[in-house]
Amino acid sequence: MNRPRIVVLDGHTLNPGDLDWQPIAEQGEFTVYDRSDDEVVARARDASIVLTNKQLLNDERLAQLPKLRYIGVLATGVNVVDLEAARRRNILVKNILGYAALSMAQHVFALLLELAVHTDAHDRAVHGGQWSIQQDFCFTVAPITELADKMMGIVGVGEIGRRVAKIAAAMGMNVAAAHQRSERETDLPGVEIDWMSIDELFERADVITLHCPLTEKTRHLVNTERLQRMKPIAWLINTGRGDLVDESALAYALHEKRIAGAGLDVLSREPPPPDNPLLAAPNCVITPHCAWASIEARRRVMRIAAENIRAFLHGAPVNVVS
Repeated sequence: MNRPRIVVLDGHTLNPGDLDWQPIAEQGEFTVYDRSDDEVVARARDASIVLTNKQLLNDERLAQLPKLRYIGVLATGVNVVDLEAARRRNILVKNILGYAALSMAQHVFALLLELAVHTDAHDRAVHGGQWSIQQDFCFTVAPITELADKMMGIVGVGEIGRRVAKIAAAMGMNVAAAHQRSERETDLPGVEIDWMSIDELFERADVITLHCPLTEKTRHLVNTERLQRMKPIAWLINTGRGDLVDESALAYALHEKRIAGAGLDVLSREPPPPDNPLLAAPNCVITPHCAWASIEARRRVMRIAAENIRAFLHGAPVNVVS
């Protein structure tokens, strides 16, 4: 049997040099590109297996890849692939599930604790000499807020949302969620979840954290109307997808102090253009889509991607999307 030609279109974010491609490379004739952009078709033309993270594989491009039989998405979201076009061409599409839930949940609280405690601002004040000139042993540059007894409102109780719920409960927070599934299906031992409508969640929660997929139904789920429902002391956290939030509406709400702050790991365009309104919004902590990118999570992606290819080559595919 001929060894398959395997091409990675954009491997840099998964492996900037601290991982080993060997588990994938050993399964075929292997080529990895850090980035491809306009060269996607030229680089993938002779491949039967293509791995992509963010490089787009739409109908037009798939039509130019007659040898392609397998697309492995190096992430959970598969919006970079035209699934219907792949299905018509009998191209199998597989993704990576559950690899970053621990890292993502951890990052939610990194953002939330920065909003609540202002660690960075206090650190900068100390290194800038402000502590050294104080008369007292203690000083603060911004109010510090306890999270205990606050309500954590979760939109999307999948694996990440469930882990966030457990951490929130362990910190003494009250956990609430929008009822997208039955309570029975999302039962969490030791965590009591208060189920309510999404609009009630926005009205009552002290923290709203987004963990739902991006669909036409959820696009701009956070909009002017829902931001107006939120408490002035509430925070919004988004580590899901940038387009879950109407960024202009959020920027306006922050400038007008309609809500207390936001912690974001994702934006509608990445990297963001300099005129993205959130870059100049007050009380807005933004990290560069790195919540998933712990070395432990990236190792899981590499391992699962290799296992997916191996299963495909042995005629027993898993994690099939299309």
